[in-house]
Amino acid sequence: MRISAVIPALNEGEAIGGLVVHLSHEVDEVIVVDGGSTDETAGRAQTAGARVILADGSSRAVALNAGAAAATGEIVYFVHADTLPPRGFATDIRSAVARGAGAGCFRMRFDSHHWLLCLSSWCTRFDVGLIRFGDQSLFVHRELYQAIGGFDERLAVMEDYEIVRRLRRRARFAIVPRPVTTSARRYRERGVYRLQLVIYPLVVALYHAGVAPPRLMRIYTRLLDPERARRNRPYSAS
Repeated sequence: MRISAVIPALNEGEAIGGLVVHLSHEVDEVIVVDGGSTDETAGRAQTAGARVILADGSSRAVALNAGAAAATGEIVYFVHADTLPPRGFATDIRSAVARGAGAGCFRMRFDSHHWLLCLSSWCTRFDVGLIRFGDQSLFVHRELYQAIGGFDERLAVMEDYEIVRRLRRRARFAIVPRPVTTSARRYRERGVYRLQLVIYPLVVALYHAGVAPPRLMRIYTRLLDPERARRNRPYSAS
């Protein structure tokens, strides 16, 4: 079974080349979907051997669907630009699919020794949908992906969580017992406790409460970067 790796990327010039080379050793093609980077992401990805698709200003869900539409493999493997799969990951994916899995992910660990991130990583070994997110990477058989309609493009956040819920309802979902390594840079920049104990749980709770996707994205942006949200707020005389 051919595997196509799809990487959504935005200003990932420092890491993208190494990730593309790493993936290329094991998969049949690597597709990078550039969401409008202002650095050398697209050029470095192409130099490293990836096929680059430009999706300027698109959400991650749109970018992922665009990459999947261009993929030629029977299995599509979605990987974040700051996530590194273990060596032999392609064999793990093919073995899981051969055993009947329609989709699946890997366990995860952060490149950090912070106790809370270590605990979060340890929890990814359990087969619980509540803890399944895109930084654990996601592989899915193309026919299943097409059958469920891909990622929900109405979602600018929680798109990874949402698609896993639909996949688990339609097919066997495998958790590969080896971890991908994900960068903890977001936590170093924003604060481990703030993200892990406040922002992310709140966004998940609001999603389950049925908050509309545009409003959910506004709340997420405001919590993640209050200054940016304030700068982008439309002028109001009130």
